Amino acid sequence: MSSSLSPAGRLFAIAAFAEGLTWAGLLVGMLLKYGTGTTDLGVWLFGRLHGAAFLFYLLVTLVSGVRLRWPWWALLLALLAAVPPLVTVPLEMWFRRIGLLGHRA
Repeated sequence: MSSSLSPAGRLFAIAAFAEGLTWAGLLVGMLLKYGTGTTDLGVWLFGRLHGAAFLFYLLVTLVSGVRLRWPWWALLLALLAAVPPLVTVPLEMWFRRIGLLGHRA
């Protein structure tokens, strides 16, 4: 990760990646359980991991939004990004590009 990220921005990037990764795992698990009918282990494991990552992402988003003084629209967008699958990763990349994860004065 870039050294230009603030500590809160770095934590947000980690949380966004973890949330996206566990979403992907859960989707694969659902494919295996409901699509092929082979196993429900992926849903069992990634369901739990994603639940924890989702809550962690929401908490980190609130803390980062306050510490980095995000505008209201950025905080709302970041919270909403946790709902559809795999949206937190491109959102984090965009926030990084527009400077919302760096140090704020």
